Amino acid sequence: MTDLKTEDYIPEAGTVTMFTTSWCGYCRNLKKAMDADGISYREVNIEDVAGTAEIVEEFNGGNQTVPTLIFSDGSAVTNPRIEQVRERL
Repeated sequence: MTDLKTEDYIPEAGTVTMFTTSWCGYCRNLKKAMDADGISYREVNIEDVAGTAEIVEEFNGGNQTVPTLIFSDGSAVTNPRIEQVRERL
């Protein structure tokens, strides 16, 4: 089995990687807002993709907090407002 690394999830410029869970209301709301704004994203469900919960923990002080977004510069933000996402792209 290949070890996943944060670098494997750094997106191309102009897009984001969004770590989610199926039950997360904040995730659903942010996805709707990004869809409405035409923001391209790669969704990764941390309950379905082995090793990704640990990546989220790296960005959140050991907590599996979603939605966590990774930007093309390798930085991350947790549960951002759509305005914050727009500003970062």
